[in-house]
Amino acid sequence: MEQVLEVISKYFDLIVEYLIMLVEFVGIVILVYAIVSAVIGLFKRQQHVRLKLAEGIALSLEFKMGGELLRTVIVREWNELLILGAIILLRAALTFLIQWEIKIERKNGNLTDVELKDIKTPLTQDLDENKPSRKKKGE
Repeated sequence: MEQVLEVISKYFDLIVEYLIMLVEFVGIVILVYAIVSAVIGLFKRQQHVRLKLAEGIALSLEFKMGGELLRTVIVREWNELLILGAIILLRAALTFLIQWEIKIERKNGNLTDVELKDIKTPLTQDLDENKPSRKKKGE
């Protein structure tokens, strides 16, 4: 019975390791895409390049944090858990700061929902085109 549990544990660890790599790979792809898009946007002098880049980085960090959370499942020692906790806290702080920057950028840009939909950032691409936009007070 003990050998069966060992084999199950080994396969479980292997599956979680592959899931971690997959989730973190998705985060890396999103980050590279956001950076390349921002560089192209700078050369084309597009508006809201900073907003697009910030949202891409924030989304990438969310995937990277997801990978770290999955890693907590297979941690065996307290030292590893403390290091993992520090990494998660650091990434959470970075995500919070980037989200704050996005909020400020949107506020300073005075963007309406229609303008946000036209930006097509990773976080706003899925806005429904048929949905009526909310107008600001006084319009």
